[in-house]
Amino acid sequence: MEITEAKRIVIKVGTSTLTYENGRLNLRRIEQLVKVICDLTNSGKEIVLVSSGAIGVGVGKLGLKERPSKNREKQALAAVGQCELMFIYDKLFGEYNHNVAQVLLTKFAVDTDHKKQNVINTMETLLEMGIIPIVNENDTCAIDELDGDKIGDNDRLSAIVAEIVNADLLVMLTDIDGLYTKNPKNNPDAEKIEVVEEITDEIRTMASGSGSNRGTGGMITKIIAAEYATSYGIECCIMNGETPKRLYDLFDGKKIGTVFTAAK
Repeated sequence: MEITEAKRIVIKVGTSTLTYENGRLNLRRIEQLVKVICDLTNSGKEIVLVSSGAIGVGVGKLGLKERPSKNREKQALAAVGQCELMFIYDKLFGEYNHNVAQVLLTKFAVDTDHKKQNVINTMETLLEMGIIPIVNENDTCAIDELDGDKIGDNDRLSAIVAEIVNADLLVMLTDIDGLYTKNPKNNPDAEKIEVVEEITDEIRTMASGSGSNRGTGGMITKIIAAEYATSYGIECCIMNGETPKRLYDLFDGKKIGTVFTAAK
């Protein structure tokens, strides 16, 4: 499917896009993102927003100098930050006459067909009612990958959500323009790859490296998510979220970010 024809879209936004370096919300960028999503919804598209940022926002709201390392502190910050995050989303989406719903998931919510079907039913009903689901992992309850209750990161979560809602397209907004042959922050000769038809070991090597100090993962987690999504026939795009209006360019057929073609 051509990206311009995509009707049901999952948009994932990372902590580095939502916040400043100090962890506090970048309200100007969030306002732009919300406005674009509302406009796309008005045009007939169905949008599911997967939003990171709960722990990062909690750090900023409480005025902490750095992200804590203890799990119980992360859980507490997630509880504080998620409340703040949804308050802002509800207010901003409401200004454009759109209702939102909070959906917090854990691995256990989708680890059997029966439980996954319950999530599918909820998501489908929300979309049928014209409500924009805002999804995050329930970090207050699921914090440790070793316990097996955590999906791991919101890149993977966004791919799982895309599969659950049978999306046409997954868009991951991040702090880089797409996949490069090298890390462009350290290598000025790095070249952006516009289209990836198959995710190979070479592609995975290009994606290695860490992400922002305000989020989790990096490009490699996005490649893993893209591999998952495309295996279910879902097109995927990794693009810079600094200017949310560029989503219009993506849906107008312009070459934006790196596009991963769906498996045939």
